[in-house]
Amino acid sequence: YGMNKPQKIIIISLLLTTALSWYFSTMQPDMMNVMMGYNPTLISLFTASWTAGMAAMMFPAIIPMVVLYDKLITNNKQSDVSALTIQTTFTHTFNVILFIGMYLIIWALTGLALLLGWSVAMNFFINNHSSSNVSIVFGSILIISGIYQFTPLKNKCIGYCESPLSFFMKRWKKGTAGAIKMGAYHGLYCLGCCWPYFLIMLALGLMNLVWMSLFAAIIFGEKMWRKGIWIARFFGIALIILGLSTSLGLTIPFW
Repeated sequence: YGMNKPQKIIIISLLLTTALSWYFSTMQPDMMNVMMGYNPTLISLFTASWTAGMAAMMFPAIIPMVVLYDKLITNNKQSDVSALTIQTTFTHTFNVILFIGMYLIIWALTGLALLLGWSVAMNFFINNHSSSNVSIVFGSILIISGIYQFTPLKNKCIGYCESPLSFFMKRWKKGTAGAIKMGAYHGLYCLGCCWPYFLIMLALGLMNLVWMSLFAAIIFGEKMWRKGIWIARFFGIALIILGLSTSLGLTIPFW
């Protein structure tokens, strides 16, 4: 479908935010200190860095969803005789920002939950000094992540991420409350689609630009290609093989 000027501005804004987020995501606190010390300042810095990383990795893939949302509320506004007021224009823009903001909040909370949850396990392994157990756990994370790529839940979530129209047909709500709810639902579907990648990044210490770029490319391919599920399944097979070799001690840890 054709795009009007505001929708082009949305795309440019998301891409500029992506570029800035890649820059800010390089400013990460020392993960070991965060996990072992539970320092509130470091946790806050991690959350900010994680959220910037999510914007960097995910924003290019959500452009079709945001543009379609803008188009739908624009069409709804044009059917209203009061649509040309400054107030409705402000509300329109505010709702788009809310939609994106709720999406980011879901991912920010996910990062915080992953950090705190994994830190408990990590502190346990450090205290027990068993490298073989660590290899088994790391291998298990890879295997579980790989198996998830073949589950019905993965297939359902990636379907809604690939097809913005299907998402809005199922979850459409009007107004500001609708923007909040749909943004949250979009974040949850995206979480259901992509959580294994971020668990791997955090648990295996792959929070750097090289690995972030790789996972961002995989996520982009999954969501932008109509048959993106095959990318997920191919990567799932690779994760299972790598996980088995890691568990058996055949793979030299690279994290």
